[in-house]
Amino acid sequence: MSVVTYQQQAAPILSCPTELREFPDWFHDQQREAWQQFEELPTPTRKDQAWRFANVALLNLAPFKISAPLSEDDRKNVLKYSRGLDQYAGRMIFANAQLIQRDVVSEDLKKRGVIFQPLERAIVEHADLFRKYFMSTEATLGSAKFAALHKALVSSGTFLFVPRGVEIEQPIEIFHWLRHDNMSIFPHLLLVTDELAKVTIIEHFRSCNRTAPGFACGVNDLIAGPGAKVTYVCAQEWASNVIALQMNSTTVDHDASAMSLNLHLGSRYSRFESLSRLIGEGGRSDLLAVAVAKHQQEFDARTLQDHISPHTASDLLYKNALDDRARTIFGGAPRPGRSKKTSCFTCARAAFRQRLPSGSSSLDFWTKSSKGLITQRLAIICIA
Repeated sequence: MSVVTYQQQAAPILSCPTELREFPDWFHDQQREAWQQFEELPTPTRKDQAWRFANVALLNLAPFKISAPLSEDDRKNVLKYSRGLDQYAGRMIFANAQLIQRDVVSEDLKKRGVIFQPLERAIVEHADLFRKYFMSTEATLGSAKFAALHKALVSSGTFLFVPRGVEIEQPIEIFHWLRHDNMSIFPHLLLVTDELAKVTIIEHFRSCNRTAPGFACGVNDLIAGPGAKVTYVCAQEWASNVIALQMNSTTVDHDASAMSLNLHLGSRYSRFESLSRLIGEGGRSDLLAVAVAKHQQEFDARTLQDHISPHTASDLLYKNALDDRARTIFGGAPRPGRSKKTSCFTCARAAFRQRLPSGSSSLDFWTKSSKGLITQRLAIICIA
């Protein structure tokens, strides 16, 4: 890796990995290894089961560049249009992978041990905790190559730690913006909740120009400790020519619950992978998503409800509405235990509902499972 200046940051993302921040040596070592992995892993094809039905031709990364710094006018406009919640416990606003505003949590939450920091500070100030959980779960739903690219080039993001017994009443709000043509960003969220903690996070993904091409490759690590309650809401509103990949991993410990709600409205092609791992008895995971696709948009959702421990429950409900020549793909695989013991008393439910016009919109759907108590429902409604 070579150190680059701001003037060189508009280089293509495929030219070489770059050390954009003064991270610790151990993190740069991880990024070098990730770049090597990215180069070695094959590019997905439609022959790969994990990419079946997907328009992989859209995954040409050659045009995209490392995000350049924003002008002062750009920063002001981003802040102006970062409209969301009226009340929040803390907020961060990123644009082109740069943190441009942070509203810190209250002094009371700080005294109780809540850590709310940009990724670049957490890597230094909370290295042990960060290293333990950062991308600790392997990307198993098909995007391992892009997860490696993310790890190699990520330079900003959010770190939130909620200690034992702390309940954050107001949501945490995060914005990620793309500005200028063919820019790329690698947003990251690392949330760690300790025992009996409670938090809600709302994350927005937006573009400054409604038609500008761009590339977003994001990763979320959500850790729900014993008895914790985590709620995550995503509002994806990328511009109509953005290629977006989002890889979310949720780990649910015993007696904990995690609920994710994902709204997909923007982008040209959006692939969303959601891995939910239930590692402790009494854990519960709810996965909800709504996609509204039009014109030539393609939304590609892949999920896994992995019941590693017995006496766990998961419930998935995805709803899509399509118009024009839009396409959606859904691949889901509930896995209720890897042995007779762990598959006992496991409840994994999945429902997928699609609203189609009478035109040329299309749905590709596949799901598989082999054991345990599973309920799957598929409903398709065609509108004349």
